[in-house]
Amino acid sequence: MVHGAFVGGWSFETFRSPFETAGHRVLAPDLRGHGAKEPSDAVIGVSIRDYADDVVELCADLEQPPILIGHSMGGLVAQLAARRVRPKALVLLAPSPPWGLVGWSMEAALTAVGAQMASLMSNGALEPSREIMRLGTLDRMPPHAAEPILERMRPESARAVAETLNWWLDPFMNSSIGSGPLPIPSLVISGGADQVHSAASGRLVAERIGGEFLNFPEMSHWLVGEPGWEAVAETALEFIGRELRAAA
Repeated sequence: MVHGAFVGGWSFETFRSPFETAGHRVLAPDLRGHGAKEPSDAVIGVSIRDYADDVVELCADLEQPPILIGHSMGGLVAQLAARRVRPKALVLLAPSPPWGLVGWSMEAALTAVGAQMASLMSNGALEPSREIMRLGTLDRMPPHAAEPILERMRPESARAVAETLNWWLDPFMNSSIGSGPLPIPSLVISGGADQVHSAASGRLVAERIGGEFLNFPEMSHWLVGEPGWEAVAETALEFIGRELRAAA
């Protein structure tokens, strides 16, 4: 399970439970610079490709190809890694779109501007905005549940965010997933009320990678923990089970 921007593997603490109950071994690592004990400047200069390299390296040590699940920017990281890893299945939750696809929202636009400014500055680390996160990412989370998440958020690589949201300014096309669909059974799940990556953006991602698309109209961006997350997890598990049976 690949986490998104500003968070860590802990973002799957709730979401991973049904998968473990179903018998899956779940790994939810912290991408580089996102560990609780790492310095806040550890993300400086890190590319979205570096995050993908982390996932590829982790998968290389596994006994068999994994199932990749990515949330938000972690969904883009999972897409970048998938062509190299060739997982058994790929599930993307409210994913950031790859190079060439426009997935604008107000929150994404504000973050893109901040990332571009930070990437031009010496520190290159983008601080999370509690207000933007509360109103956009965590808008369906009760205040008592949102606050612990906000407290654990960390700076994000301005370079990685800029490569993701301002891809047309990246001459190296670091967020490109290559040509053609991904040769992997894939499912994209979006929330109809998502203010970060809209359902329309999710549908475009599904078309781009050649995967299935499902929209949960009442859900927002925090699909891994907001009210209704259980149905999202169940849908992902059903898809994974179907694909594993088909491949047997």
